[in-house]
Amino acid sequence: MSEVLKVVSYGFGTILGLILIGITVFWFIRDITQKKHSILRNYPVIGHLRFLFEKQGEYFRQYFFSGDRDEMPFNRATRTWVYKNAKNEGGIVGFGSTNDLREPGSIIFVNVAFPVLERERLPTPSLTIGDAYCEHPFHAKSIINISGMSYGAISAPAVRALSLGAAEAGCWLNTGEGGLAPYHLEGGCDIVMQIGTAKYGIRNHDGSFSPARAKELARVVKAFEIKLSQGAKPGKGGMLLGVKVTDEIATIRGIPVHHDSISPNRHMDISNVDELLDKVAYIRELTGRPVGVKAAIGGWHFINELCDAVNRRGLEYAPDFLSIDGGEGGSGAAPQTLFDHMSLPIAEALPRVVDALLQSGLKNRVRVIAAGKLVTAARAAWALCAGADFINNARGFMFSLGCIQAMRCHTNTCPTGVTTHNRRLQRGLVVEEKYLRVANYARNMNKEIDMIAYSCGLHHARQLKREHVRIVETAGKSVALNILYPYPEEPQH
Repeated sequence: MSEVLKVVSYGFGTILGLILIGITVFWFIRDITQKKHSILRNYPVIGHLRFLFEKQGEYFRQYFFSGDRDEMPFNRATRTWVYKNAKNEGGIVGFGSTNDLREPGSIIFVNVAFPVLERERLPTPSLTIGDAYCEHPFHAKSIINISGMSYGAISAPAVRALSLGAAEAGCWLNTGEGGLAPYHLEGGCDIVMQIGTAKYGIRNHDGSFSPARAKELARVVKAFEIKLSQGAKPGKGGMLLGVKVTDEIATIRGIPVHHDSISPNRHMDISNVDELLDKVAYIRELTGRPVGVKAAIGGWHFINELCDAVNRRGLEYAPDFLSIDGGEGGSGAAPQTLFDHMSLPIAEALPRVVDALLQSGLKNRVRVIAAGKLVTAARAAWALCAGADFINNARGFMFSLGCIQAMRCHTNTCPTGVTTHNRRLQRGLVVEEKYLRVANYARNMNKEIDMIAYSCGLHHARQLKREHVRIVETAGKSVALNILYPYPEEPQH
């Protein structure tokens, strides 16, 4: 019997060896005769290692070679902070910080010698959006909220977890430009409906804006946001590759299944500031809900012209809020050229927009929402100092769902189930567990922003001003934000 097994195993080994030799010879001939790749032509078979290492290099760097503060778009220290707060483990570290305070752009808050005692602290007040200018103003409770990520860009379990988590934490959830999906409503949270350039979910069969659908949506959403552009792709509409356009997503958006969903690069019916204000006023009157505008900022012409037009036409034409996205924003697919080089970062855009509103006397009328990699409490508190009223955050909440920055969001192969419609991969995202992490992250962000405010001698976070933060310019030298961006002179009434 043992002799028979030896013969059989010998036979299998021989066959396996011949198969491997055959594959190697096939690869050798194919590589040496192909004309596309020089490496493979000169180094057949072993040249494939070069492409393997190139593809896997970013993952090796992420876990083994890069320092805690080295990676982009988010370094390991930032991701770890988010993960800990999402798990409610607290952002406590030992021995010292790895944040280099000599690095230009670093944020330093101005602590006081006698911080606010526990018994003197006040809860951070909520703010109302659209008060006195629409039938149903939006009473927004949380400073930190979930930015636009459409169903399509992210998966159904991800949307469900965000909806449930937002309801638990008391923050709002922006639908993104893909329209309102049933999963957005599952948690019963506050919903902000985004109107993108393709008007998905709020359009007629010909792609035009649907008043009837807008009135229907107004029954379940708290506000509408007209998206002109976003930090990932200013000047270009949203992109969802065909591999991610399922039957359900195609139905919600009103587009062909498995075809690339490419939104127009601007609204067909909005070509100037006056038409934009007309649309804001029309949708607000139609729905009774606050209406805002989302834009990435490339210069000061747009915001100055917007403020001038509002003052010329009347406060009833003003957008109820402005969502300002920095050029470093973007949770979905976009051309790398636009990702890398288009629109101002939030650090420059936000103070300038706030200055324009102050100078025009509109700051109390128009709420300001800041976005653009503001995933930590320190970055969010900086935005409040600069003049923001709320902070929108997308990728921080993706991390809370389990995102590991695999950077495959556009390929439908996300290994954590956050941005894929592959049911097998979605299985890794357990909604009953992840929604609690979403809620923890939102609550802990608000809590740590308050902690910064107390350390600055303030009773709550909404008292943060530009004089409470300094920005490092060169090693060993920082400058107060109110010196870097002095408050403009406000009009006298």
